[in-house]
Amino acid sequence: MENIMKDLYDVILGRKNSKEEGSYTSYLFAKGIDKILKKIGEESTEVIISAKGTDKEEQINEICDLSYHLLVMMAELGISVDEVEAQLIKRKEKINNFKGERKEIEKV
Repeated sequence: MENIMKDLYDVILGRKNSKEEGSYTSYLFAKGIDKILKKIGEESTEVIISAKGTDKEEQINEICDLSYHLLVMMAELGISVDEVEAQLIKRKEKINNFKGERKEIEKV
């Protein structure tokens, strides 16, 4: 069975190690964690904006952009897809874990 997230993560790791010229992924690694985090912030905002609209194709594309940048961040931090999957499996097994709504912020 194909696991595209792991496959893409492996490509990203390869670009991190090869520092391939002309590669956007290599560029992100060269710029460092601050640039990677800035891109995650930008892509997160674009996901939110697209989710408020009705264009499903745009929503999918923005989710893919965010997912890619999250994988780049994971590679930079040394976090593997397997580690994230293991944590998701643990969370899936939890039941009755709802702690209620967060209190509203009254003063900013």
